[in-house]
Amino acid sequence: MSVYTQLTDDQFASFCQRFGVSFARAIPITQGIKNSNWFIQTTDDKEGEHSYVFTLYEERPPADVEKMAVILNQLDGKLPVAAPLAIIDSEANESEAVKTEKRYVIHYENKGITLVPCLAGAHPQQTTQAMCHDIGAALAMLHETLQALQPSEQYGVPLYPWTEVRDREMQFMPGDEAKLMSDIWQSYSDLSLADLPKGLCHLDMFADNTLWDLTKGHEKLTGLLDFTEVSVEHYVMDIAITINDFCTTWGDAEQDERVHFDREKMTAFLQGYESKKALTDNEKRALPVMLAKAAVIFWLLRLNVIHYNRTEGRTGDNIMVKNPDLMKRLAAYHWSHVEKTQHTVFVLLETNPANMDNAANQIVGVFSSSMQAEQARDNLKSDGEFVIKKYKLDQLA
Repeated sequence: MSVYTQLTDDQFASFCQRFGVSFARAIPITQGIKNSNWFIQTTDDKEGEHSYVFTLYEERPPADVEKMAVILNQLDGKLPVAAPLAIIDSEANESEAVKTEKRYVIHYENKGITLVPCLAGAHPQQTTQAMCHDIGAALAMLHETLQALQPSEQYGVPLYPWTEVRDREMQFMPGDEAKLMSDIWQSYSDLSLADLPKGLCHLDMFADNTLWDLTKGHEKLTGLLDFTEVSVEHYVMDIAITINDFCTTWGDAEQDERVHFDREKMTAFLQGYESKKALTDNEKRALPVMLAKAAVIFWLLRLNVIHYNRTEGRTGDNIMVKNPDLMKRLAAYHWSHVEKTQHTVFVLLETNPANMDNAANQIVGVFSSSMQAEQARDNLKSDGEFVIKKYKLDQLA
């Protein structure tokens, strides 16, 4: 992730020593948009190797980072995660009671620091259906495993106030973009949210937060990363967030930044998820809207990063900003599918008495109301037999 706070080698050495690690070199990690991260090479590592990831959390309070450490320990052994190292010393001003507890977070200028072992593998540039199946199964296991931490609200961080970001950003949007965002938000609010299961969710399971052995044809999940956003949320929202990235091919600037969503990959993901944890009927009905809302949230997140960087004066080569328009386009794609399921049309068919199979019927016209279809039927000068059938738009496909 991007590097916002600069540290000296002496500071790295001092912090690493508190975790029992002998520091040699810090290498900035520039992917991502929220925290400052470095690979740590130790005195025992060979040239070009690194054993740990050093993270300085720019926004999350240290107390929230401590909760994350508990969550990672809960998952350790069940999923490929890197649990933070425990601090092996205590500061002089800490009480004896505090000193007896395991601590995972160093406090530095009101920010938290953790050190975690590096996991093997690489970020995938493209995903396969098999990888989508496997990440679906892993997410289901994460949801199941974290149910043991109760009350869940005690471990999850508060959800970000996205309505505030929405209200700020919509003031500056073109009318069509503002309407898209407003329509999706309203459709989400109209869901029976109380009927959707909730629990601790990752909420940022993008492909660049996973590691894989990318041996062609034998890809294997080797790491789940970035648990800073774990919150209590509807499981289907976590599913939607993960599907949106793993099942989408993001074009670069040279490809006109096209967005291609692969519904076959989504099917594979859902099969993987349900191999470990069944979806309820309410979750299945809510998923299309959740996919659109999840895209809106990350559209707002990227706009919010741009706003935050501008107001804080954060600049430089180490600052990476992801294109918000890509998420806007994905939101529009999902919303078009939601609209198809919500809108009803009336199809006027001419039937073939010799073959009552519906496939043999000829479509005469498609109308937005039954009255229009009836008028069209009455105006036809034909001896044929006609029938009017009602369909959802998505059924016509």
